[in-house]
Amino acid sequence: MSLPRMSKTHQNLWKSINPKNPTAFSSLISTKTHTPSSNPISTKTHADPFLPNPDVGHVADGLISIFTNQPFSPDNPNLKHFASRITPKAVECVLNGLKSWKVAHLFFTWASNQSGYTHNCYTYNAMASHLSRARQNAPMKALAMELVGSNCYMTPGALGFFLRCLGSVALVEEANILFDEICKKGLCVPNGYSYNCLLEAVSKSGLIELVEKRMKEMRDAGWDFDRYTLTAALKVYCNAGKFEKAMEVYNEMHEKGWVDAHAMCILVLYLCKWGEVDKAFDLIERMEHQNLGLNEKTFRVLIHGFVKESRVDKALHLFDKMQKTGFSVDVSLYDVLIGGLCENREIEKALSMYSEMKDLGIQSDVRILRKLILAFSDEREMIRMLEESREDLNEEGMLMLCSSVLNGLVDNGSVDRAYQLLQAMMKNESDVDPAVKKKVHPTTLSFETVIDGLLKFGKLPMALSLLEDVNRIGCKANVRIYNNVIHELCKSNKLEESFKLLREMEQSGIEPTHFTHNSIFGCLCRREDVQGSLNLLKEMRVCGHQPWEKHSSLLVKQLCQHGKAAEACHFLDKMVEVNFLPGLVSYSTVIHGLLKNQEVDQALRLFQDICADGYCPDAVFYNILINGLCKAKRVSEAENFLIEMVMKGLVPSVVTCNLLINGYCKNGDVDKAMTCLSRIFGEHREPNVITYTTVIDGLCKAGRIDDALVLWNDMAKKGCAPNRITFMALINGLCECGKPVEALAYLHEMEEKEMKPEIPVYSAVISALVSNQNLPPAT
Repeated sequence: MSLPRMSKTHQNLWKSINPKNPTAFSSLISTKTHTPSSNPISTKTHADPFLPNPDVGHVADGLISIFTNQPFSPDNPNLKHFASRITPKAVECVLNGLKSWKVAHLFFTWASNQSGYTHNCYTYNAMASHLSRARQNAPMKALAMELVGSNCYMTPGALGFFLRCLGSVALVEEANILFDEICKKGLCVPNGYSYNCLLEAVSKSGLIELVEKRMKEMRDAGWDFDRYTLTAALKVYCNAGKFEKAMEVYNEMHEKGWVDAHAMCILVLYLCKWGEVDKAFDLIERMEHQNLGLNEKTFRVLIHGFVKESRVDKALHLFDKMQKTGFSVDVSLYDVLIGGLCENREIEKALSMYSEMKDLGIQSDVRILRKLILAFSDEREMIRMLEESREDLNEEGMLMLCSSVLNGLVDNGSVDRAYQLLQAMMKNESDVDPAVKKKVHPTTLSFETVIDGLLKFGKLPMALSLLEDVNRIGCKANVRIYNNVIHELCKSNKLEESFKLLREMEQSGIEPTHFTHNSIFGCLCRREDVQGSLNLLKEMRVCGHQPWEKHSSLLVKQLCQHGKAAEACHFLDKMVEVNFLPGLVSYSTVIHGLLKNQEVDQALRLFQDICADGYCPDAVFYNILINGLCKAKRVSEAENFLIEMVMKGLVPSVVTCNLLINGYCKNGDVDKAMTCLSRIFGEHREPNVITYTTVIDGLCKAGRIDDALVLWNDMAKKGCAPNRITFMALINGLCECGKPVEALAYLHEMEEKEMKPEIPVYSAVISALVSNQNLPPAT
């Protein structure tokens, strides 16, 4: 839906926007007709021609006293006295007189339960005012539902007020439902004010279609749009990022003389968010020419926005306007402005603002000082700034600042500068005469920050140098520093240095952690140092530290790869002796190594032993066994393990079936391979290219080329594309079966698919072609 009479483009914004009729404009500002912002918290939207009833005041005062006196008792005898005398007016007075939303809610609920009493629209609004101000969304939702269910009649003004309360806590959906239900039940005939309040609530959500729908309803009901209607439309288009639509609304407001400070502030804020900084600033200047000032919140948001868009110049100009307008400035504004100047490397301006802030008596904080210090490129200037910061910070704040500066350098990747700054702090430490001047002292945390940064960037020698300095200047290295350095030493295979630091830790009274021991254990395992690993495991058992499975399984894997499966078994046995149970991964790795070394019986015995010890091998473990047995041509035993696998509730995968199929084919039992393939289809699983390739190769080697071609075609129908190995298996099979012409056709197809055959494939095709022509041998 397009809004009525919104025709001019947004370019009109940059023309003069002086009101055409200043008198009419002033009258619009002063009028309260259909104004959602009138009576912001009062629920007295009705006129009371009568003087206050003295009894109402007496009842209200009495109830306020009872509900505010602690502890409150529902059995208070005075409550029964007042219960029969309460009226909606008295309840409204009590609610308006209570300060706590919880007490107000308690009273509201109590009043609801009194015999003969019914809430009216004003009591509901008084309660809604409490809940919305306290941002209590859940009770506010419940109150809206209760209002709908109560069939309470509402004046248009009261309905509007309740809608605004819902909107203030972003309960847009609830506001819409309430509006529809109240109107559907005939409990209120909404007027322009009611619609404007609803539009104001919805505008915060960015739901354009809903706002346009409500505006159409409003127009169809005979209510004209006013400045508040269009302000809501402006806001919703801004929230939704619809720049063109927002400008159409703005231009219509401008033509009607309805543009006020609030509408312009909405547009300025969103121009800034859209990155249109210059246009936003231009609009601010036009507001000044019309004597329409920004409020404090808008000043703050715009300053932050301009700095975010790297337009610190505009932010400073706005900051100056804000001060001249009389609004107070605080440390948060100086923080964002100084931060922006530091990012732009305008250090002198940043320092000038810092001095201005101190002259105004505004206490600095760690964030501002950190930004200033990190902006310096010279470590001596950083040290000077740190020293001067002692005037503004206590010891705790100073420690936070030093840590923050070093962290900032490390996070930015400037680890060399962090190292140099720490060195300068240590030099400062040694040169100082404590009686003359306090200096900036490096702490353990300072060293930890820099050492960690150096290690991350691979600067291990510099980190080791700082570790030596920690104890030299009177600081004490903590467990994190030792752990990080030992870990990097182990990664660099510097085992002797790692053990040296481990002993140094123990002598300093610092207990190694599981991380310390596992770092060294990992290094020993990577070295395949079985005895050294076992010795460290004994130490770890004393400390109660569990070795990491990834390290022990790596040692076992490397030993097996180098043909030392027996030594790997010995290592696992010794682990058990020191009360560490190896994981399944370690055992599966050893069994795989034994099978690879053709020590099948030992592998099976180990498998039986671990099952007896309570281990539950998974499908991957069984696949390792089945694969090893098939390669050893013990396919029947592999079949037994498949059966055992199923009995234990494990589901054989296509990989498991592929292993068995390969075993059958290598054993010359192609029929069993075909049966296994049929079983895969019967279980509604899809064989993969490896499955098809293995069976096709087996059929070709068994001389069953026709069956191989049938399976090849079936493979294509199933959508499984043959790979290079599949093509070569079929081509070799065709050549072996005396079908060189067909083999040549598949060779050409293979080349068309940009698959490169191996040289023996070419040789097989050529030999088959020559044999097929019965050429005499060369002499």
